[in-house]
Amino acid sequence: MLTPEQSQAAVEGWMRASQNFMQGFLGHIAQTQSATPEGLSSFVSLPQMPGLDNEKMALLHREHAEMHARLWGTLAQRQPGDATEPIIAPPVGDRRFTAPEWTSSPVHDYVRQAYLINARFLSAVAEELPITDRVAKSRIQFMMRQYIDALAPSNFAATNPEVVQKALETKGESLTQGLLNLIADVEKGRISMTDDSAFEVGGNLATTAGGVVFENEVMQLIQYSPLTEKVCKRPLLIVPPCINKYYILDLQPENSFVRYAVEQGITVFLVSWRNPKTEQGHLGWDDYLGDGVLQALQLVREITKVEKPNVLGFCIGGTLLASALAVAYARGEDPVESVTFLTALLDFSETGDISCFVDETAVASKEATVGRGGLMAGRELSQVFSSLRPNDLIWNYVVDNYLKGNKPPVFDLLYWNSDSTNLPGPFAAYYLRNTYLENNLRVPGKLNMLGESIDLGRVTASAYFVATREDHIVPWRTSFLGRRLIGGESTFVLGASGHIAGVVNPASKNKRSYWTNSLPSATSDEWLVSAVEHRGSWWPNWIDWLKARSGDLIAARSKLGSREYKVSEPAPGRYVKERA
Repeated sequence: MLTPEQSQAAVEGWMRASQNFMQGFLGHIAQTQSATPEGLSSFVSLPQMPGLDNEKMALLHREHAEMHARLWGTLAQRQPGDATEPIIAPPVGDRRFTAPEWTSSPVHDYVRQAYLINARFLSAVAEELPITDRVAKSRIQFMMRQYIDALAPSNFAATNPEVVQKALETKGESLTQGLLNLIADVEKGRISMTDDSAFEVGGNLATTAGGVVFENEVMQLIQYSPLTEKVCKRPLLIVPPCINKYYILDLQPENSFVRYAVEQGITVFLVSWRNPKTEQGHLGWDDYLGDGVLQALQLVREITKVEKPNVLGFCIGGTLLASALAVAYARGEDPVESVTFLTALLDFSETGDISCFVDETAVASKEATVGRGGLMAGRELSQVFSSLRPNDLIWNYVVDNYLKGNKPPVFDLLYWNSDSTNLPGPFAAYYLRNTYLENNLRVPGKLNMLGESIDLGRVTASAYFVATREDHIVPWRTSFLGRRLIGGESTFVLGASGHIAGVVNPASKNKRSYWTNSLPSATSDEWLVSAVEHRGSWWPNWIDWLKARSGDLIAARSKLGSREYKVSEPAPGRYVKERA
């Protein structure tokens, strides 16, 4: 246990480090703005910048110093066992300091609150920077959050009372085990989020019965076995994201979206994208449209003898699906009855923190290195997504695995999250430039795909959009913009939670909630104001919408595939089992 004097010295050192960081940080920004650094306050010497509100900055410094003074005063007067009202509390949902050890110990309570005061100050400074470029300012704020999260006292053994307590209780065994966990993860090349030995794709994940009825270099097409005596005449084709494995939609029977649809009498087909290796490093966007989505759509038609199936695209699968449909409509086809977009972007005008990784330099680098052939490694993609939520997807596991020596929990979602996929370089470079960087997909006639000029407005099939309120990958308000690009009538549903938990929300558990609104709405904010909240999963609402567009009931097929397209292997197939 640190003495009060040692604790004060540690915190003051942390404060000096943060002050020095801020001086250098704002000095760099000032230089980029062609400004001359000048002193601003006696607490921290900060440079002036054109447009910087010096009075506001001075106020922030005074508040910062006053909060530290108040905090130190409460610590000086506090006796062991006393309960005092905190000067500052963690944000709602912050689980780093929930253990009672953080408040029962005056020293650790001080360390915790000192950190939160500094974090508040640094965030406020980043917010006040007079930078008019929205993307540049977002990138600076993102960098600041990374810095703040990394310096949390919960991330260090000496300042985390939970770590100290467990080390004492286990006589140091927890620290030893934590070191062994760290060594194992270094060899693995990633942080362990779950017990990998607890899961097997095709064993206890992706277990919905079906068969592979077609494969090529890009994908396998899976048809699922019926679970009802009668099925709707019109089948459903699912296009999952190619930057993740498809089985996020078919985890275990109790939370499988695929199985739920099959149980409702829907004949389901699904694209299982190949995890590309060096041999597939030449594949581009058009290959995924032609040999992927459009090939799968044609096969579904031939196997079921239904000219207009229903289709569904999830995340980037929705972007691919919209592009493929735009190609088909440009060719004069009327290919589908309806389209569902699950947390998918068609307009990329506001993409959240992901935009911090995408600028001209980054995209040009990808084009130069792998844009004409090669792979974008799955590990790189995984690191980007984890950095969007570092406290939940990085530091949480650093503390639990390495400092406390715990074994990762058994959790199917986290196993899937760690099962990364590569991307062909040409595909990745095209996607980054034409969506995240230049937002070309929304502009009629701007892009040419498979020899056709693309206009999403030609897609006249009725559409069902699902977004999730806390999505950090596909901001729901940006997903809402897709309704204005598609030419047909649309329904928009907003689910609770995030990108994955909001989608994988099984109806049987009836958790969370979702919002609907049938009134005309020009903007997402107008839509939300009069939206109606419903308790439980959005799945039943979607299945009702889908069944209204799925035709009459017919006898379920006794065999999968057709005379021409026979089952080559049982689901989930080989492609989904390939590791990056």
